[in-house]
Amino acid sequence: MIPAVRALARAAMAARPVPLTDVRARAGLPAASDRSYLVPVEVFTAVAAELTDRRRPDGAFVALCRNGRRWFCCRSVYYDTPDLRSFHDHRLGRRVRYTVREALCEDTGERQFEIEFTGRRGAPVTHRRPLLPGDAALGPAPREFLASVLERSCGIAPPDGLGRVLETDCTRATLVADGQRLTCDAALRCRDVATGRTVRADGGLVLVRTRTVGRPGEADRPGEADRLLDDHGVRAAEFTPYCGGLSALRPELPAHPSRRVVRTVFPTAG
Repeated sequence: MIPAVRALARAAMAARPVPLTDVRARAGLPAASDRSYLVPVEVFTAVAAELTDRRRPDGAFVALCRNGRRWFCCRSVYYDTPDLRSFHDHRLGRRVRYTVREALCEDTGERQFEIEFTGRRGAPVTHRRPLLPGDAALGPAPREFLASVLERSCGIAPPDGLGRVLETDCTRATLVADGQRLTCDAALRCRDVATGRTVRADGGLVLVRTRTVGRPGEADRPGEADRLLDDHGVRAAEFTPYCGGLSALRPELPAHPSRRVVRTVFPTAG
């Protein structure tokens, strides 16, 4: 087993399992802070052990459990315009930027059509619509949903020519506490739909995304996981599977995130 997958599975098994309703109740509010980390397996193991320790004064982090599983095989398809408008809007840090994707949990069969905006203070806001078996991700109903969300959120029309650009898959576990959520991914693989080329993430890295619910006057406050990672010398890195994966697969594109981050995550990329 890939070291990062083994570490992720052990962390999930150490935590008390809870259903999705509990996860949403404890950490489902809009995030005020959102950070991504490239965490070596040894550090992830140590941090996860502290967070899931049931003797923690503030209570241990728990793990999302569905159909008896605490880690899942997750696939995503990212959509963009022929000129990669979404990619470049994120690279340039534009005020209005968003990502359109189809998300599939292979272990449960659940499919979602998702639009993720960069909200106030840089924190993400995600709008979701379930997809039924046989539904096309860009069929009439999802397109109507996309148009409604874009008009309501930022007063713009949906872009023309959306198509499949990048496919990703990974093993994922979700750890939560009150007001805090950790999305932990291992064995990330990205495939360029246009060329069929693939890249795989370093098997010794766990990609961790922390989301912390803010309180009045506490915008961008770090959570417990952020503080522990900082104590271990791990700093936040600008990385998303879509922008990072596409930068690795198409080196002719201006890098987003930095080439150093791309090489860290995908050491075999051209």
